[in-house]
Amino acid sequence: MNTYKNQSFLKLTIRFGLVFLVIVSAIKIIISIFNHSGIDGMMDEYFSPNGFEQFAKTQVLMSALYGAFMAGYYRFIKK
Repeated sequence: MNTYKNQSFLKLTIRFGLVFLVIVSAIKIIISIFNHSGIDGMMDEYFSPNGFEQFAKTQVLMSALYGAFMAGYYRFIKK
């Protein structure tokens, strides 16, 4: 049987969302380092007072949506 069917929807959402959050955040930061000529440019874009709030909100929203979608897919659609 599918092991995802035995877990609750909330646990699956958190599980998929956290993995997405970590991986996509790391990728965005690494790409930003190359696009903005180093760590200083990345720090100015993502970790300035206004930039960090927008970066965090975007990442949390994307990972919550992805986690809910994937949990729904594995829990209810995939056989």
